[in-house]
Amino acid sequence: MPEHTPPSVKRIAAVTMVRNDDFFLHKWVTYYGRQLGKENLYIYFDGTDQQVPPFCQGTNTHLHEKIGDHVTKAEKGRLRFLSLQAATLLQTYDLVIGTDADEYIVVDPAVGSSLAEYLSRQDISISMSALGLDFGQKLPEEQELHTDKPFLSQRRFAQIGTRYTKPCIVARPCIWGAGFHRVKGHNFHIATGLYLMHFGYSDLNVIKARTNDGDRASQGWGKHIAKRSRTIRFVNTLPARNFDKWTRLARIIQTWCRPPYAWNKPAMFELRIVVQIPQRFRDIL
Repeated sequence: MPEHTPPSVKRIAAVTMVRNDDFFLHKWVTYYGRQLGKENLYIYFDGTDQQVPPFCQGTNTHLHEKIGDHVTKAEKGRLRFLSLQAATLLQTYDLVIGTDADEYIVVDPAVGSSLAEYLSRQDISISMSALGLDFGQKLPEEQELHTDKPFLSQRRFAQIGTRYTKPCIVARPCIWGAGFHRVKGHNFHIATGLYLMHFGYSDLNVIKARTNDGDRASQGWGKHIAKRSRTIRFVNTLPARNFDKWTRLARIIQTWCRPPYAWNKPAMFELRIVVQIPQRFRDIL
């Protein structure tokens, strides 16, 4: 058990795999390092040509042979690999969190718990999901995103997104589907007061950089990036609704509603709901 962790708190690790994404990885290390301890972070770089940035010092970093040359093949291989790493870590840890580097699992400040304290109180048999929030950029009032400031002091609007209600927290070895969107062969439980906040398409400059990234383009990411960037359009054209009311309703809908092609993924009747993040979240991430 890590020395800094009180005996009553479960042993929790976080894993991610990145390629050319230092911007969000910096925030990932800062946030999860503060919540779980940097020694419990496991970062796998997709490609031995990658450079480990200085801010990863104190974490467990590994350079891995590049997985796949196309987005579909690479994504399946990446999650298969991370599932195996999580299974190994579960021999030592009670829980493993798996996310992309631009995704952060946050406890509602109204709960009054750290992430480790909150998860330690949960009875998780296989996996647990946080409610997905996909952040956009409200133009022109929200400026370029900076990693040296709290993200939630810079971004206030998000779409409640079923794509980001992911079973990212696992207590037993299992196989994640592509993008952590499901656990194969198992249902999911959406926790109360827990959110997965996705910032990958919350800044026009970041989207442009990803679109112009030749490495991503060669793997077929262009269409995916263009599709996901519509979140910015949604937060600029749809009304911002009450956060507490609509996140409560979304949990109910996503718990019971399923798409016909995947019973173990959440659905929400194609509703496009944008919410304004309450002030209480401002400094937590």
